[in-house]
Amino acid sequence: MEKQTITIYDVAREANVSMATVSRVVNGNPNVKPATRKKVLDVIDELDYRPNAVARGLASKKTTTVGVIIPDVTNLYFASLARGIDDIATMYKYNIILANSDQNNHKEIQVLNTLLSKQVDGILYMGNNLTPELRAEIVRSKTPIVLAGTIDSDHVVASVNIDYKVATQEAVQKLIENGHKKIAFVTPSLKNTFATDLRLDGYKEALAVAKIDYNEKFVYEIPLTYQAGEALADKLLHAGITAAVVTDDEAAVGLLNGLYDHGVNVPKDFEVISSHNSKLTKMTRPTLTTIAPPLYDIGAVAMRLLTKIMNKEEIVDAEITLPYKIEYRQTTK
Repeated sequence: MEKQTITIYDVAREANVSMATVSRVVNGNPNVKPATRKKVLDVIDELDYRPNAVARGLASKKTTTVGVIIPDVTNLYFASLARGIDDIATMYKYNIILANSDQNNHKEIQVLNTLLSKQVDGILYMGNNLTPELRAEIVRSKTPIVLAGTIDSDHVVASVNIDYKVATQEAVQKLIENGHKKIAFVTPSLKNTFATDLRLDGYKEALAVAKIDYNEKFVYEIPLTYQAGEALADKLLHAGITAAVVTDDEAAVGLLNGLYDHGVNVPKDFEVISSHNSKLTKMTRPTLTTIAPPLYDIGAVAMRLLTKIMNKEEIVDAEITLPYKIEYRQTTK
């Protein structure tokens, strides 16, 4: 037998109060007598009443729900960002709808429109590639949207990041100081990714300062997966490359193991610097040197920025840059 849906009307009838009184109790309004509040709460508990968020959203034009678009739920980098988002969302009493886009540009647009159709109050986008098509959909939407870990090249959409150019330049400079001249830059697609463009600029800048010629053959565009990183080891070794900056931890771990399978000593014969400082970087042997953005903070600050936009609070800066550091571990000398 199908369970009957309990409504606010049922609670009001059983408690012998108005529906407005039940609504005030459910929403934590202090203007309810303690005895009445207790009576209503007892009936809510007895009937197992669950407020209908959709109906409340239609009445208030707010659903207290935020959509989060994440490229890969299995990637620890995005999981760390999502943790910061969730904690701040809970603090401000927002529910999260997590949507996985599978690092697929077409699916990202589909996911965005699905979330918008659910009348979410705001959206956090954590993808790598901000394609022109997706950006057009974001700008066209009247729903507040904040980017976490990527940047709008036109500086229209609010975002939270680190200084990717300076961080990458510092990492490459370290490898140059350690005597390397053939340094690979391992990245996802260079198309539609302003954050990746900034990293590549940092890579080029470090080479220029050291008077090392930039060689586009040393830039490797690969999927951000363990398997792709592992398969890359052979190509780097055949190209005579002796060091690499990798923009993803999972791919960096794959590269590290691929080098091990080829009998390469890291860091004696090859050095690796990763870019996210997720838990993976401490699980490898040797442990990975990495650029360390404040992952939890990026998620948390992005969510707080979104709440400000949703509530029309004053925004001092819609493009926030957080500090980073480099964690020097065992894959560099």
